Amino acid sequence: MYKKILVATDGSPLSKTAVNSAISLAALCQAELVVIKVVPQYPQSYFEGGLALQATEVGRIEQQWAEEGQAVVDEVRKDAELKGVTTLAVTVKSDIVSDAIISTAKKHHCDLIVMASHGRKGVKRLLLGSETQQVLTHSHIPVLVLR
Repeated sequence: MYKKILVATDGSPLSKTAVNSAISLAALCQAELVVIKVVPQYPQSYFEGGLALQATEVGRIEQQWAEEGQAVVDEVRKDAELKGVTTLAVTVKSDIVSDAIISTAKKHHCDLIVMASHGRKGVKRLLLGSETQQVLTHSHIPVLVLR
């Protein structure tokens, strides 16, 4: 059925549910799993007129985010490989999470994307946005959404 499945994670309990389902599906289909964590490219100030960061500080923060992201995907890889699933653990630097997920799925020739949805509605959804909704809207690869 599926040969290569991409699962996106942010390390949250909800995304762990999606990860566990993706691992089970990959094991059932004897598919390879690509696990992705998208990390920001650089720190952004949330306050207008905020303090500018030194280049060395920006580099330190980016390195910390990259290491934390890699730890998340490495943990998933270990869990999947214990269940006999060949897994590639990937971190991608991007401020547009949905684009990073879709381009990574294309790059690795995945035939399914698995994601969690927080199920926000109304104003919360409008204000917070939905990466899952963006992937659903723009991906030409099938997307399995878990809640």
